[in-house]
Amino acid sequence: MRKIAILGSTGSIGTQTLDIVRKESDLQVTAMAAGYNVELMEQQVREFRPELVAMWTEEAAKDLRGRLKDLPVRVTYGMDGLLEVAIHKEAEVLVTAIVGMIGIRPTIAAIEHGKDIALANKETLVTAGHIIMPLAARKGVSILPVDSEHSAIFQSMHGENRARVEKILLTASGGPFRGKKREELMSMTVEDALNHPNWSMGKKVTIDSASLVNKGLEMMEAKWLFDVELEQIQVVVHPQSIIHSAVQYVDGGIMAQLGVPDMKLPIQYALFYPDRRPMDTQRVDLFKLKQLTFEEPDTDTFRGLELAYQAARRGGTLPTVFNAANEMAVALFLQRKITFLQISELIESSMENHQVTDEPSVEKILETETETYDYIKRKFGE
Repeated sequence: MRKIAILGSTGSIGTQTLDIVRKESDLQVTAMAAGYNVELMEQQVREFRPELVAMWTEEAAKDLRGRLKDLPVRVTYGMDGLLEVAIHKEAEVLVTAIVGMIGIRPTIAAIEHGKDIALANKETLVTAGHIIMPLAARKGVSILPVDSEHSAIFQSMHGENRARVEKILLTASGGPFRGKKREELMSMTVEDALNHPNWSMGKKVTIDSASLVNKGLEMMEAKWLFDVELEQIQVVVHPQSIIHSAVQYVDGGIMAQLGVPDMKLPIQYALFYPDRRPMDTQRVDLFKLKQLTFEEPDTDTFRGLELAYQAARRGGTLPTVFNAANEMAVALFLQRKITFLQISELIESSMENHQVTDEPSVEKILETETETYDYIKRKFGE
């Protein structure tokens, strides 16, 4: 029996992880955490019977506790609750499926307690990769990527000498606005941005895909996960989303992972690595597909990707500013308070406003996040 804990059980990755648990009899959920969705969490607890659950607020925890008074489950809340779930004694693997820098402390705690990490939280490595990866190495803990692109890279490196990697080919669908110019993006609505052609994801990640910020975050994450230089990571727009990413080696050979756009594959691969379990999903039909195409990303139109490279090159606290400013900007866009193009404008002004600190501690990273939020709030008079 492989026992897991899940941070973000009611979100997109969390619910798909539970789909896999539902199918595989040798997986057991011992602890889980969510934000505010008490109704769905109640359903999940009644089905999967974890020993410990956490909600983000005391009010949500109180509501859930009342609903579950007939079950022997402990309900807690807040960051303390996340930390308890992360280090739950029964769990061997922590699935980090929450969005945002809120995932840093629980991930560190889990690593310190010897838990393997099935990582779906980009922000953890984007902002604290210099802390997370050395700690995981010292503790002998595996960081197993759940993101489809990073899982593809991980699979393409399996059995290979990583010292012979020439470059990583990080694929991007291009999102719903692929091929559009800045003039066209000026009129794009929230509904337009959420209309992704290939993937079904949460709202925040879908907007990030539309702006190519998501690819910038993935580039920074790949740098830490696979210990490569930024110059070794090439973003390639691949509209069909069949090649999920690839690795080119020094002899010119390219190893790639292909499959239909389905997050369950990388989730299941991380949970059972190095084994592969059968999956009842659609297969790629090469005859029907006929061709795969590739394009260079338009970083003049989609400024978010270029700003991500700038943040990654400078390092220190600047990736934190990039990430925090994007989180705030996406929230404002979803609230229809700013336009789509203003997302990258807010990221750029936040980066220009910031005094970089090198090798930041967790405390400094979180302080930088707050400072960035405050800067943007002041700009909007909030």
